[in-house]
Amino acid sequence: MTDIIIIGAGPAGLTAAIYALRAGKKVCLLEAKAYGGQIVNTPDIENYPGLKHVSGFEYATTLYEQAVSFGAELKYETAVSIEDKGESKVVKTDSGTDYEGKAVIIATGAKNRHMGIDREEELTGRGVSYCATCDGAFFRGKDVAVYGGGNTALSDALFLSEYCSTVYLIHRRDQFRGSDADVAKVKGKENIKFVLNSTVEGLKGDKTLSAVTVKNKLTGEQSDIEVQGIFVAIGQEPENKGFENVAELDGKGYVLSGESCTTKTPGVFTAGDCRTKEVRQLTTAVADGAVAALAACSGLLY
Repeated sequence: MTDIIIIGAGPAGLTAAIYALRAGKKVCLLEAKAYGGQIVNTPDIENYPGLKHVSGFEYATTLYEQAVSFGAELKYETAVSIEDKGESKVVKTDSGTDYEGKAVIIATGAKNRHMGIDREEELTGRGVSYCATCDGAFFRGKDVAVYGGGNTALSDALFLSEYCSTVYLIHRRDQFRGSDADVAKVKGKENIKFVLNSTVEGLKGDKTLSAVTVKNKLTGEQSDIEVQGIFVAIGQEPENKGFENVAELDGKGYVLSGESCTTKTPGVFTAGDCRTKEVRQLTTAVADGAVAALAACSGLLY
């Protein structure tokens, strides 16, 4: 039995751990992959208050070390369900191990959304990637594409422009959803070419990617762009299906919760990108972590 089980060791989960541990609670963190979440793939964070520049990996590592220094216990397990036993909750994992706690914080974040087209899975790792900072260096001097129009896509295009010969930025609209600052930076790069009002319809290549087929939404015309890599940045989706018995989900699978970070089940809370919210940023994730942890601790004062 532990006081608080936190599912997910990204910025929200690690922040929740720090706040709960400082309140004198025993905390167990469950993480399916690696600590830090999506932020580890960001090469340069420049909008976090108090830090002019820091890499996502450096930030995540510092946050993890801070949580561990307070006594956080991290288990690399994939949580698959939560059983509500009233005064306690049981988190079940895919390894068959059960963890019991007085409260649970769901901080599972979100995963990269796939394109959903033929050969996508086949060519993943062979030209199709979802992480520019992870795989960009493999495409030094080559032509690549970035698919998306948000902050991640813009950041990926800027990062890849330093390594690659040409970066084709493919977006289904004629306006970007990312910040004005990043849009200005992208427009200032000579080797970033815009392919707007277009969607990716197909992937070509034998054993590795050699071209992408794009369709212009206005004309219906299809054409091939010869590239050796495509970096997919078309949004994210949560992985909360296993928790819908204790937390109500919206139509997209996000936990329905407001700024209180509570769920429909007493003793079950949520934090970060996995919950319904207007803004998903590093600052809002860590804010959620603090709110959820304090709410959980408040209920454990008995």
